[in-house]
Amino acid sequence: MQYNVLGKTQLKVSCLGLGTMTFGGQVDVKNAQMIVDECVEAGINFFDTADVYQDGHSEEVLGKCIAKHRSNIVLATKVGMGPNLTLKGLSRRQIIEAVELSLKRLETDYIDLYQVHRPDYSIDLEETLRALDELVKQGKVRYVGCSNYLAWYLCKALWISDAYGLTQFSTTQARYNLLDRRIEDDLLKLSREQKLGVITYNPLAGGFLTGKYARGKDPSPGTMLEKNSSYKERYWFHENFDAVETFLDLTRSLGRDPVHLALRWVMNNPLVTVPIVGISSIEQLKHALPVLNMDISQEELDQCNTVLGVAFDRYAPWLSTNPRNITTPS
Repeated sequence: MQYNVLGKTQLKVSCLGLGTMTFGGQVDVKNAQMIVDECVEAGINFFDTADVYQDGHSEEVLGKCIAKHRSNIVLATKVGMGPNLTLKGLSRRQIIEAVELSLKRLETDYIDLYQVHRPDYSIDLEETLRALDELVKQGKVRYVGCSNYLAWYLCKALWISDAYGLTQFSTTQARYNLLDRRIEDDLLKLSREQKLGVITYNPLAGGFLTGKYARGKDPSPGTMLEKNSSYKERYWFHENFDAVETFLDLTRSLGRDPVHLALRWVMNNPLVTVPIVGISSIEQLKHALPVLNMDISQEELDQCNTVLGVAFDRYAPWLSTNPRNITTPS
């Protein structure tokens, strides 16, 4: 297992992490424990969740599953999107109340990495940063990070923290896969310059890159795009179906599994510290794990750059861009 230093934290994290959005929903406690134990056995030590996932049940289930591994893992969660109206947002009150609830659900007295889930433009950024700084000083949080921040807003946050002597974001988390490469334009460059750890999610584009979705057919029951409408809005475009066809043709010509090639393409980006993969069954995890020791050449990975997808976040105005005339299959 390769381990990377997570930005300015000096924490060493595995080159692949586990996203637990499905815990407490698709994945019950028994199966979640199997998944966590299998990850730890394989050397994976980075686990990511959020207070909004499954209305807080993801944190509850993960807390139970990591209890016996706690000293050997890096635990990350997020704040700012709810599980209820009172906790949606990044005011001082919301952050301080939310962290106490997360600590209780996770059954721990500290969080290794506490991330703001998305920007809250209704709250002064300095107020958010001062609240996070207070949590670090209290020892409830070891390090802080941000998620879904555009580069300009992250740069502003770093400047405010520096100007007022506050705890700075050590990491940034963003979506990144063969269909959505927007962070290459500026966020990755800023992160390199500021020595931030980069956590990425959606490496398989919600399963889109595996070829499980067919143009002209509704997503199958139980799949991510069927269960989560925002994922369908994110990827369901003619251009992405074309891109996936190109990718699957490539995997066949190389004799590679699409899951392994898509994951390795993200993992091999030197500016990405730890991609997190979401798992809904132990079978999915066992399918993905061989990528950790798989020898895939740079030439093969470079060929993946012929896959040209598009990304558009209709329900995420803080990220939304539509630079092309993209079209949705009817």
